[in-house]
Amino acid sequence: MRVLLLGSGGFLGRYVAEHLLADPAVQLTALGRGDDADVRFDLSNGSPGALTRFLNAVHPGVVINCAGATRGGARELTRHNTVAVATVGESLRRSGCGARLVQIGCSSEYGPSQPGSSTAEDAVPRPGGPYGVSKLAATELVLGSGLDAVVLRVFSPVGPGTPAGSPLGRLAEAMRRAMQSGESELKLSGLGVQRDFVDVRDVARAVHAASLSAAQGVVNIGSGRAVRMREAASVLARVAGFGGALHEIDSPPGRGDRITSRPPRPRPGARPPHGAAHGHATAHGHAPSHPQVAGEHGGGPAGVGGATYPYPDGCGSWQQADVRTARDRLGWRSRIPLEESLADIWMEAACRI
Repeated sequence: MRVLLLGSGGFLGRYVAEHLLADPAVQLTALGRGDDADVRFDLSNGSPGALTRFLNAVHPGVVINCAGATRGGARELTRHNTVAVATVGESLRRSGCGARLVQIGCSSEYGPSQPGSSTAEDAVPRPGGPYGVSKLAATELVLGSGLDAVVLRVFSPVGPGTPAGSPLGRLAEAMRRAMQSGESELKLSGLGVQRDFVDVRDVARAVHAASLSAAQGVVNIGSGRAVRMREAASVLARVAGFGGALHEIDSPPGRGDRITSRPPRPRPGARPPHGAAHGHATAHGHAPSHPQVAGEHGGGPAGVGGATYPYPDGCGSWQQADVRTARDRLGWRSRIPLEESLADIWMEAACRI
């Protein structure tokens, strides 16, 4: 199977490429803006004619689009997330390759959800910001293109390579700084937000499954479980061996605003996380990817004595995916637990101590 991967240098794209390269039946060509791409091409500025000629030369059976951006103003987001997808769609229509398109969408297309609910693919999208609007417009272009296409709406991707500017990346960096400077308290904000985290390696498996399937339309990719940022912060503190307190500066009345971390209890036969034994560690989709696409999640800075502002993605306080369609049509479900994803994020942050 010949696969053309767009956006191979982003957070999601790198893991999609790695997963596809492990399949001996896949012949992969990576197209992107970075030097690591097989062919350099900027979808936001390139012409449909040029991409059509390339498609006719490579003749892929599947085109996977992980390219995009999450930072910038409405004009930049529209250019990278909407115009770029229009270019891909027009090029595929002009080409004679008949390739299937797997487009990476995001949960920001849905906007706010009712707390306690699971968002299914037939929910009416109400994006709350320009990023979600630009991605939703791209999805509508794909669905109306007449192509053999599927859109994977990825919820909150995490794991190794999580961009330092994403909420969990900023949290890990704030914790690293606190441990490095010997601080016993970390002040945080916005820990009441709940999101559906899914490991980037599980997302890569979903993309591979979608490439091989006949599924069309929209398919949610998530864990199916919303996790409060407060819980994620506590788990991250445990795997890091941070023995101080997490001080939530905007907790609602009646709720304790201090979370004391305890070192993790090792499982039988398991080694403790790197650096945890002594309470300290030893020594970037979508090119931005998801969080940077670089991830869809931007936000304010995090730091010791400061505050994080997780998920200013226009999705309110709650998001949880209904993942039954992915299970039924792709044969996919998430496998990697959040604790493992957070441990991998910490490993990368710890290397900077």
